[in-house]
Amino acid sequence: MPFLKTISARVRSAHLLVRTAEEWDELSFELFRAYDGKDDELIEELREPFLMGWRAVARNLLTDTLESAGIRVSGPVHPWGVATLEWDGLRCEPLLCSVDEELPDALEAAAVYGGLNLRTFDEVMAAYEDCLVQLLRP
Repeated sequence: MPFLKTISARVRSAHLLVRTAEEWDELSFELFRAYDGKDDELIEELREPFLMGWRAVARNLLTDTLESAGIRVSGPVHPWGVATLEWDGLRCEPLLCSVDEELPDALEAAAVYGGLNLRTFDEVMAAYEDCLVQLLRP
């Protein structure tokens, strides 16, 4: 699907306009270390800027691109979501962490104190692409 590849490339490049992949990964690693060490003060210091960085790219740099493809962009539902993407009644949300899909509570599913598994930049880009595939597949 050439159209999907074009959108995926724009998603990636929008995030790379803000930070390099290495910088995104470093932020993830530092936040992971704060959770792993149960350092509530550091978690509070790092979590919101981390989430806001990812979400600002979706909101400010990608909305026009995605909406031109017919994909509506809104705020995330999941606490570790980047944005909610919607097309033709289907919804998907790229997440910044791996989750246990079997657990109904979003924070519990992310296992915040039980071992939050934040994704690398490339894994988040893959999550975006998975969402786009789900939304745009014929």
